[in-house]
Amino acid sequence: MAAVTQKFFIDGPAGKLEVILGEPESVPRGIAILAHPHPLHGGTMDNKVVQTLFTTLLALGFITAKFNFRGVGKSEGAFDHGIGEIEDVMAVTKTIRDQFNVAHSADLPLLLAGFSFGGAIQLHAAERLIPEFLILVAPSVVNLNAPEIPEATKYALIIQGDQDDIVIPGDLLAWANPQSQPIVFIPGAEHFFHGKLALLKQVILQSFSPQI
Repeated sequence: MAAVTQKFFIDGPAGKLEVILGEPESVPRGIAILAHPHPLHGGTMDNKVVQTLFTTLLALGFITAKFNFRGVGKSEGAFDHGIGEIEDVMAVTKTIRDQFNVAHSADLPLLLAGFSFGGAIQLHAAERLIPEFLILVAPSVVNLNAPEIPEATKYALIIQGDQDDIVIPGDLLAWANPQSQPIVFIPGAEHFFHGKLALLKQVILQSFSPQI
């Protein structure tokens, strides 16, 4: 039986939020919530890096949800400079967890994942949600003054292209250094991982599979 994917809306702080959710064919290992790149620079949940995260986490056995931030696609509201977008993550996470934790009579492990702007948003959300897992691809930690990874998070995977001219590798290293957070660099990859998406998926599968 193939994974089941559905599209629906949930009630967010600024109106309806457009969500796509996938359920794995196996017993779920957890719940994954994905966040997309900057809304004012064309970022949507259909971004190819976000889609790669979506299919990879489904393959790893996670109930996986991606969504459009307020004001993007069919989601209601307007861009809120990261503040409201953190609240969007909180709303989506609560709705999905409430549904599936009840359905499985257990508190399933939480994974937050994000790309670029979405990665930094997830770091802010992680301060409040304390997820078991984080997967961040080229998180824009400088622009959004992202906090450190919560100490209680079991495992965090940070992936960065060494040719990224939007999220500068040196800036990400400066953020990671005080917390001794490893970063996986993909040689030759720029910000949007053109021609490197298969490698991105491979890195996630090989690095993350032993952790769950």
